[in-house]
Amino acid sequence: MTTAIENRQNPTPSYIDKKRFAWLFSVAGPAVSLVGTVAVSGFDVSSWILFFPLVFFYFFVPLLDFLIGEDTSNPPESSIETLEADAYYRWITYATIPVLWVAVIFNCIFLCTYNLTALEWLATVISTGSVLGFGLNVSHELGHKLQTLPRKIALFNTALGAYGHFSIEHNRGHHRHVSTPEDPASSKMGENIYQFACREMPGAALRAWRLEADRLLRQNKSVWHFENEILQALCLTALVYGSLISLYGFDMVIVLIPVAIWGAFQLTSANYVEHYGIQRLKTAHGNYENCLPHHSWNSNHLVSNLVLFQLQRHSDHHAHPGRSYQSLRDFPELPRLPSGYFGMFFLAYLPPLWFRVMDPLLIKTLQGDTSRINFLPSAKNRLIEKFGLVAPN
Repeated sequence: MTTAIENRQNPTPSYIDKKRFAWLFSVAGPAVSLVGTVAVSGFDVSSWILFFPLVFFYFFVPLLDFLIGEDTSNPPESSIETLEADAYYRWITYATIPVLWVAVIFNCIFLCTYNLTALEWLATVISTGSVLGFGLNVSHELGHKLQTLPRKIALFNTALGAYGHFSIEHNRGHHRHVSTPEDPASSKMGENIYQFACREMPGAALRAWRLEADRLLRQNKSVWHFENEILQALCLTALVYGSLISLYGFDMVIVLIPVAIWGAFQLTSANYVEHYGIQRLKTAHGNYENCLPHHSWNSNHLVSNLVLFQLQRHSDHHAHPGRSYQSLRDFPELPRLPSGYFGMFFLAYLPPLWFRVMDPLLIKTLQGDTSRINFLPSAKNRLIEKFGLVAPN
């Protein structure tokens, strides 16, 4: 009786998300790309400020990740339902979308109307394309929701980067085949990011088209039916890009193409980092084992996770794709990246450094079990010999 009275007087405290307002950094992140272009166009600041977004994301964020370190805390399972039902977290993702569109369109117009050196132009193209990478991350978060509204917002948001096939390919293709040799969006050990891009980009687009065509065929509809979601997004891309080109002429074409390519390459970079060299085993029935947290590389680095809607807790995401960013958890003994995504992207762009860091880490993480390593076929024998591994049966 006494215990019951004490429990009523001292109930278990409800969970408080200490990062609740820090998630707003994910809204502010894409706006960093505007710092240089607004400063130059509106305040006559030196054009060197155009390099600030690149320095911020590829130097300061990895440095802060290193200095501040990782956050391995998890929300208690008893609080997940409440976290998922809290509309605040969803509205943060919605609030990011106008920031993305304003940043990309403003910067593209800036690139067409200002006389820049080649380096200044390239820096602005890269920082603008990086905003499209943020956009695909938002679409990734919203595209996994069951409700129609967030899924449609995710679809049409991908139109900004002319990448309208993403949601279809990712949800129905990548999540099914992840960490298998059959998946064009899972990188192989010994494969550099540029080889991977040549396989992943066309492979993902073709798989998305086949998946959407099959869906429409099951409904007895033509692949060219207006319900084709790839075509829906493409129409919006044509409207936005066509309007910009009609206003600014061929100069806008020269801008939009590299910006869109770099935006797509940001998704490629994420895919490359997230599953490098990890392979799911086949069961006795010839099917792949279910995707579990240890089939993806994970990162708990605090700063970059706050800027990326915790995309870097990718292990839990693939095991539980319906979970929203605020509910994703860490687990013990996961494959762990040595830095957040911004640091890992930079490393990936320099393949010798990437292989030097990640190949030994992959082998250590998988305890040298070659049956769990997704090798690039042409590099398999060389890597087995180099690291003294035992070839799989």
